[in-house]
Amino acid sequence: MDMEDGSGSSSSPAILRNKYWILRHGRSVPNERGLIVSSLENGTKPEFGLAPQGVEQARAAGEQFRKELEEIGVPVDSVKIRYSPFTRTTETARVVAGVLGIPFEGPSCEAVLGLRERYFGPSYELLSHDKYADIWSVDEAHPYSAPEGGESVADVASRFSAVLSSMETEFNGSAILIVSHGDPLQIFQAVLSGAKENLSFLDNLTNLKAKDTVVASILSPHRKFALNTGELRQVV
Repeated sequence: MDMEDGSGSSSSPAILRNKYWILRHGRSVPNERGLIVSSLENGTKPEFGLAPQGVEQARAAGEQFRKELEEIGVPVDSVKIRYSPFTRTTETARVVAGVLGIPFEGPSCEAVLGLRERYFGPSYELLSHDKYADIWSVDEAHPYSAPEGGESVADVASRFSAVLSSMETEFNGSAILIVSHGDPLQIFQAVLSGAKENLSFLDNLTNLKAKDTVVASILSPHRKFALNTGELRQVV
């Protein structure tokens, strides 16, 4: 298992060479305990992995993914699974790989640091999930505003765009499954929606030195792309 840093509606921008699916990790111990676990240090601890229900959700997602691949005639040997290194996402990716018959320790499955959970900062870490409402309220009004010590929507958009750019450089004609977390995958879908309207949008995101109002208007409503735990979605 290698770990890389950096570098991703069924209608696809012409610039993308691969097909992409996203999967939010299955229900986790932090979900069940109602805790925000967003730092790399805490997120990779064994005790913050999948709950039993999450394992079943991951297995169901794997079966759904296999069925969708069959329906559109995509061979399993073209699949690449790229996942956040957090325990809950790693375990989800491992289950899906098992369903597909893909060796998890082989080159088709790799952890990518840039796909990690959005870090909400020390003021929110290990506190109640109820605090998300405060963060999302700020996100909608000011997507460049980060919780103290944490990441803004724009920060996450930038690193996911870098991941996408890297995968587009590395692969051609692959079916890529991205296994990540709720907020990052919402933001990633907002990024893709912007790219559909304007292909230069991705370039703007990888260099966010100025606070672009067009970018802000696309990133602000990222919550409309919310996924349930264990939910699989083809995005491009």
